[in-house]
Formats: sequence, C-alpha cells, structure tokens
Amino acid sequence: MQGALRMTVRVVDGINWLVGWLLAALMLVMTVLISWQVFARYVMGNSLSFSEEVARFSMVWMTMLGAAYAYRYGSLISVDLFESLSGPKVSRVLRIVVAVASCIFAWVLLTQGLDITQRVAMQVAPSTRISMGWLYAAMPAGAGLVLLNAVGILAEDFAGLRERFTDPQDDPHRTPLHEGGST
Repeated sequence: MQGALRMTVRVVDGINWLVGWLLAALMLVMTVLISWQVFARYVMGNSLSFSEEVARFSMVWMTMLGAAYAYRYGSLISVDLFESLSGPKVSRVLRIVVAVASCIFAWVLLTQGLDITQRVAMQVAPSTRISMGWLYAAMPAGAGLVLLNAVGILAEDFAGLRERFTDPQDDPHRTPLHEGGST
C-alpha cells in the first residue's frame, strides 16, 4: 500500500512538473505578445489584431492551472490558525478534511466546466477564430488538476510523507517557480 501511495505522489508531482513548464511557456507567450502589442501600437502606429485575445486566453489558462499548481504546494492563501494551534493528529485530520472538500469542489467544477465548454464549443473568438471551447476548457482542466493534486495530498498524508517544514530550504516541494526562479 505504501508503495502505491508513493507512486501516486511521484506521478502527481511529475504531472505538476510538466504543468510548471506549461505555466512558464504561457507566461512567455503573454510577455512576448503584450510587449509586441505595446511596441506595435505606440512605435509603429499599428497594433496586432490577435495578440490581446491570445494573451487573455493565456492568462485564463495560467489562472486555472496556476491555482491548481499552487494548491499542490500549499501556496494558496489559507487560514492555518486551527492547524497551528492544534496538535499533529488534529492537524492531519484538518488537512484530510480540506483535501476531501477540495475534491468535492473540484468534481463540481469539473463536471460543470465540461458542460459549459460543450455549450460554447460552436462559438468562435472574434480575432483568432478559435473555438471558445478552448478558452472554457481551462475550467475543467484546472479542476481536474485540483482533483489530482488533492488525491496527491491525501496519498502523501496517508503514506506519511507529509511533514511540516519550518525552513523553506528543507521543503522537498520547493521548486524554482516558488522562489521566483532561484533554487
């Protein structure tokens, strides 16, 4: 059982590693497009017709995937007063309750997001002529990743891999994205 839980944590972390690179690529796309848009508009006097729309789509995808990524590593805003005041057993129960509640929320968001995505799939974006389904697919994709990450957190907890780290340098979940590019 421990081996399966550890394998689950490794798979979830591998998927998050790929998502981290996807987030970096989306940020690069946004930066290049917005920089070019500003240059084209104010220096050349003629702006691109598609750059704002693609940057907006990238931002939506970054928000949904980034929230799920941040959830996995505990980087979202949280009220941890109860966890800090309680002992290790109560703290563990609280983490499990939060992960289960996150699973329920992510499942609702996933199912409703798929429904909305299917409803708008025939609509196209005005500049790029891309199906709006691609934009709305960020919702179920992010929800699916939250669900996967909640399962990873639960697996980590039940495998005994989840500990409190007082020094961020000791945290095995610390990645270059958490530190603004430094390791």
